[in-house]
Amino acid sequence: MGGVKFVAAVICMVAAATVVVQAEDPYFHHVWNVTYGTASPLGVPQQVILINGQFPGPNINSTSNNNIIINVFNNLDEPFLLTWNGIQHRKNSWQDGTAGTMCPIPPGSNFTYHFQPKDQIGSYFYYPTTAMHRAAGGFGGLRVNSRLLIPVPYADPEDDYTVLIGDWYAKSHTALKKFLDSGRSLGRPDGILINGKSGKGSSGSDAPLFTMKPGKTYRVRICNVGIKTSLNFRIQNHKMKLVEMEGSHVLQNDYDSLDVHVGQCYGTIVTADQDPKDYLMVASSRFLKSVISTTGVLRYDGGKGPASSEIPAAPVGWAWSLNQFRSFRWNLTASAARPNPQGSYHYGKINITRTIKFVNTQGKADGKLRYALSGVSHTDPETPVKLAEYFGMADKVFKYNIISDSPTSDQTKTIKIEPNILNVTHRTFVEVIFENHERSVQSWHIDGYAFFAVAVEPGTWTPEKRENYNLLDAVSRHTVQVFPKCWAAVLLSFDNCGMWNVRSENMERRYLGQQLYLSVLSPESSLRDEYNMPQNSLQCGLVKGLPKPQPYA
Repeated sequence: MGGVKFVAAVICMVAAATVVVQAEDPYFHHVWNVTYGTASPLGVPQQVILINGQFPGPNINSTSNNNIIINVFNNLDEPFLLTWNGIQHRKNSWQDGTAGTMCPIPPGSNFTYHFQPKDQIGSYFYYPTTAMHRAAGGFGGLRVNSRLLIPVPYADPEDDYTVLIGDWYAKSHTALKKFLDSGRSLGRPDGILINGKSGKGSSGSDAPLFTMKPGKTYRVRICNVGIKTSLNFRIQNHKMKLVEMEGSHVLQNDYDSLDVHVGQCYGTIVTADQDPKDYLMVASSRFLKSVISTTGVLRYDGGKGPASSEIPAAPVGWAWSLNQFRSFRWNLTASAARPNPQGSYHYGKINITRTIKFVNTQGKADGKLRYALSGVSHTDPETPVKLAEYFGMADKVFKYNIISDSPTSDQTKTIKIEPNILNVTHRTFVEVIFENHERSVQSWHIDGYAFFAVAVEPGTWTPEKRENYNLLDAVSRHTVQVFPKCWAAVLLSFDNCGMWNVRSENMERRYLGQQLYLSVLSPESSLRDEYNMPQNSLQCGLVKGLPKPQPYA
């Protein structure tokens, strides 16, 4: 009997141990070969950037908390980096893929990214951040699905489609770079692409980009991966029910068309409720003197008949777009990526501890065109600013806080070229104002965070404007547009340690200096707040060959 009791006790102990052991989140491994290739996006052969032979690159289909491992082999003749636009990289700016956080992958070498979209769902994309590579391709869709235990506020769709729209130039990325380096603007684009194609399907044929079964519903994710042009997207005879925006479930309104500004993504539901035939998806430019459009075919399975040649009209003017922005509302009753209602985070009741106003400007520096934030046009030093800070060499590479939180008109009249890095205290709740004194529409992104876009309004911002903020259900997102002679206000909690890029999503402006970095340091240098520098991280500039600092405990 004693032996039986002992065996039973061992079984109980093993069972108890089995209960407490938790499996690690799943790993998904990818190997990407980045090469040059030839494609004809506008009907004329030109050099593009391929990933595993694909243009655009492969879609990443993930689920919240998955570990995504991507081994990127750079077979170009230039250094190369990818950023994962909108993925928050909790405590991990080492994987952000910007020149301020990582050394670029040298030609003929490789680097393995490892990131985890924790507590995130939604529609995103990736793209190159080095040189003007984004103008040649290297971009693709990135979706993060909700885990099975967390419900989404719509029925499971029949299928999930990613639509990448963007402006396109017939000149090579190297030619465009030379334009900018010489002090000239890129001018208007040569065309618009939908998933790397222009016109009705491929090479002017009516081959469909997507097919739908009559009566079924489909998830259609729309991202503007272009260089500088805001686009309007619409589908002949079909409504688009907006359900998600850059990681947040939204109130489900139907739209005939959506303005998608550079860097933005929308998740919609489209129902195949029309006569079974072909229909055109349309992407057309906004806010240009003359409209540039392209189409792609959406085909009903088993349908007969070509799409009508009558293209639905696009909206006119930026006031229409502003009103559409005002119609977007966070869905406070839907579950988020973490199992609690989105509305439980009452951001409108948190005291603001700091206000930072960024004023976008342009002008000449050393006789050449430059773009700036609050009078400073950022330039990337040879040593990434995150590495310089981590290795204790910040004072040899850059100066903190060279711009004012409230820049005066005198401070923005002239442009200085130098690294632009701001300190932000960990866990503070900050109000950021983007003020646009120009005639063009701006689009702004903050890496590492989702923020509450509480207002976009005409005129100049003053503290009294806070009376018009949406402090209840503003959408939590990572990009915001600022219309001509307007301002935008966003609120966010700086709870994610790292070095984070704030940038114009207009590639021309970002390349010529309209960006900066926010340094959010762990006050205790603890793994609780920030991950250590990965062992496989590349080292360049002043830290090349140096031993890594003592890791956080």
